[in-house]
This record gives sequence, C-alpha cells and structure tokens, in this order.
Amino acid sequence: MKYLHSMIRVRDVDANLRFFCEGLGLKETRRIESEAGKFTLIYLAAPDSPEAEVELTYNWGSEEDYGSARNFGHLAFQVHNIYATCAHLQSMGYTINRPPRDGHMAFVRSPDLISIELLQDGHLPPQEPWASMSNTGVW
Repeated sequence: MKYLHSMIRVRDVDANLRFFCEGLGLKETRRIESEAGKFTLIYLAAPDSPEAEVELTYNWGSEEDYGSARNFGHLAFQVHNIYATCAHLQSMGYTINRPPRDGHMAFVRSPDLISIELLQDGHLPPQEPWASMSNTGVW
C-alpha cells in the first residue's frame, strides 16, 4: 500500500494557494482542469516529502456550504522553526489559533477553515510572545 494524498474542497483557489504555498511553503506539483466535470484539482507537496500530497479541489460555480471543516480533522506539517513559521503566517494576516506555547505544536486555519497542525522538528524552548499567547477561536 502507498499513501497518495488528502483532498480538501476549496472555495477560493488564489486564497488557498497563497496560504499553502506562500504561507506554508508547499509547492504545486500538478494541476488537472476538467471542463466536462467543471472542477480543478491542484496537487501540492512539501519540499521534504513530495510523495505525500494535498489535493485542493475547486468545483466551478458551486455554492455548496462546506461548513466549518471541523469534521475533516486536520493536516499536519513538520516545520524547521515553528516560531518563524507562525510569525510568517501571522505577518500574512493569518490567525494562529493555538500558539506554539510549548515550542512544539501550533494550529492555524486555512482560508476554507481547514485546521492545520504545525509540529516542530525536535523541540524549541518556550519563547515570547508565543509562550504567553492565548488560544484564539477554534481549530
């Protein structure tokens, strides 16, 4: 058996590419557009693990309510420096819902409210301003 990908439905391709590519550093590996099916599939992967992809599915013209996406669970990414990653995402206007108070784990949500878990490669000592930050919203 081989793991291929996880799929999430998105409402705004550009907003999600900004989050996943510019914010998290994933790279687009391929794209499939279907005129007949009225959908676009965009596959993204982390540079360090290109075999595990995230598939963004955009259904053209769909008004379907995907809800808060809490039923999906979350995607998890290991990062080299959780503080730098969270600061970068925050500078782009994203809310760090569960700050990395412990130097190990944080949660942020994508533009379509998909929970993203960030896990530090190893462990960093607690650091301000993160150590004192409260949770914001849900993740």
